[in-house]
Amino acid sequence: MRSRKRRRLLAEMNVVPYIDVSLVLLVIFMLSAPLLTQGVNVNLPKGVSKPVPDKTPPIVISVAKDGKLDLQYKDQHLSPQLQNLAAAVDKVGHGNPAQMQVLVGGDAHADYGKVMAVMAALQQAGISHVGLLTRPERH
Repeated sequence: MRSRKRRRLLAEMNVVPYIDVSLVLLVIFMLSAPLLTQGVNVNLPKGVSKPVPDKTPPIVISVAKDGKLDLQYKDQHLSPQLQNLAAAVDKVGHGNPAQMQVLVGGDAHADYGKVMAVMAALQQAGISHVGLLTRPERH
């Protein structure tokens, strides 16, 4: 009688599909990671701040305790709504939004969400130089 040759069983795991799946996931995460970041980019000074140079006066936006906005630039005063803030800043700035300096000041009892909404509106308008106004502490 003929003897049958038995094949030896392979006890190795095929990892090629796992490598394919991991590479696809890596690509997906690399593409989606920049979309997940949220927040408002603010150029805040480090350490002791210096006064703003006189040659380029900043646009100052104040958020009152009741949430009303006040925009001041040189001798102009406006009270824009939040949805019209970008147009008002562009109107008084007469220039490239990337070159404008905007300072945001909020009342100590103003709603934090309103201040952040102002900063987000400025970011959406393309203004990258945004600072926060503070009052120096008295010792």
